[in-house]
Amino acid sequence: MTNSNNEISPLIADFMVFQNLLKDGNTKSAISLSNDILERSRSMSERDHLYEARIRMERALIGAIEEKEIGNELRWCVDRLNATSCQSSLHGIALLNLASWHLNKNEFMMALATHSEISPESNFSDEIIALSRLESSRILSAMSDYEPAMRHAWIARLGFSKTNMTPEFLVSSLEWLDMALDNVENNSPNMIYHIQNAKPRDKPGASVISANPDDVISVVEDIIDILFKNLSGEERNDIGLIIDASDILGIDKWKKILIDRIDEIQDLNLLEVLQS
Repeated sequence: MTNSNNEISPLIADFMVFQNLLKDGNTKSAISLSNDILERSRSMSERDHLYEARIRMERALIGAIEEKEIGNELRWCVDRLNATSCQSSLHGIALLNLASWHLNKNEFMMALATHSEISPESNFSDEIIALSRLESSRILSAMSDYEPAMRHAWIARLGFSKTNMTPEFLVSSLEWLDMALDNVENNSPNMIYHIQNAKPRDKPGASVISANPDDVISVVEDIIDILFKNLSGEERNDIGLIIDASDILGIDKWKKILIDRIDEIQDLNLLEVLQS
């Protein structure tokens, strides 16, 4: 991959050019260059299993191959990286891409099965695990299977917190809160209990759990400073969730902050609630 002067190989240099072409929106030139990179990655002189998998994955994602072959190509990349770079970041990205492809084909069970290869007990990075858990949560939520959906969203937010992925941490927290506020009960088990006592199931099915009020408070306190930095915007459903949590738990201090800053709020629905 590098020569004696620690310079990158011509193959890798051209792959970087390919990536820059994609960033610039020059897909046609990128596809043309990818053809050359793919052939060279297979050649005797520049053979590189890793970059063959990388370029084949990229080509599948940018429409350089027939649509009917995309799924098979993404699966090939997953299998190759599993053999050569098992549980690496690139292997994880390949699994996330394959799961997304299944989801786009409305193959929910296949998407979940693919995500299951990125388990929290694996050696994948915290970022990859958190991204996978968040997507699994969304799929299960769409299937009204809220018990595992809430568990996966909680695991995701913990992972994003550890890796300082603030936007993703905020999103996973809000998505968990949106599910949790449907059923909050005192003395219900907290999310750590649900995670530690989760058992395998044959298949997903409609399920619900009660949220522990302390978990709700913890999530709100974790995100409120981020959300309240800017109260503008004509649709602020995220702030609406904080108001809902305030009403459900009977905690007035969160709403009081908003009332004190009501001149900054543009969402008419929020204004109506706060002024009522």
